[in-house]
Amino acid sequence: MAKKRLLVLGTHNKKKGAEMATLLEPLGIELQTLAQSPGAIEVEEDADSFSGNAEKKAIEQAVNLGMWVLAEDSGLCVDALAGAPGVYSARFSGPEATDESNNQLLLEKLADAADARRTAHYVCCMRLASPSGEIMAASEGICRGRIVYQERGSGGFGYDPLFELIEYRRTFGEMGGAVKSVLSHRARASRRLMPQLRQLLIAGKWAN
Repeated sequence: MAKKRLLVLGTHNKKKGAEMATLLEPLGIELQTLAQSPGAIEVEEDADSFSGNAEKKAIEQAVNLGMWVLAEDSGLCVDALAGAPGVYSARFSGPEATDESNNQLLLEKLADAADARRTAHYVCCMRLASPSGEIMAASEGICRGRIVYQERGSGGFGYDPLFELIEYRRTFGEMGGAVKSVLSHRARASRRLMPQLRQLLIAGKWAN
């Protein structure tokens, strides 16, 4: 049996970890989150772009842990709010933000917006860094939809209960994990990343 490669996912979010573990399993990559990585540091997400934050988190955490790290930065961009919350998606409602408080604030800001002005898209940028801090792979995924008027469904996390894929007329909160793992911004970024990871493995450039 081929040796599994260990990869640290640069997040403490267990649901993100579970999503990514499923996507990476076919490559024989074993995933662990920062919560499972003793010595992990908190990297300040102070870049002004998703790609900048993803790269910063990947490099700093990889050098700190001496391990391969896959970091991603993702968020929701709402057209009527000039792209907000954007890179501030996780802390949209303040330093102590929760999914509930963020969703409530989003609904308040869109209270007077009709369907045509509620368009939005999720963005996910991924960066893979080697233990030396070199970026070895990069990808981006976008998923377009719109913000509904009230939360629907209990699945997913973040803004998922408010984000509707127009062609399916269902929010991510109403979709099962199997469906989301195909359609989401994170899934699309992952699919673009997979050939790069496979090439690193084939070329023997990935050594734990």
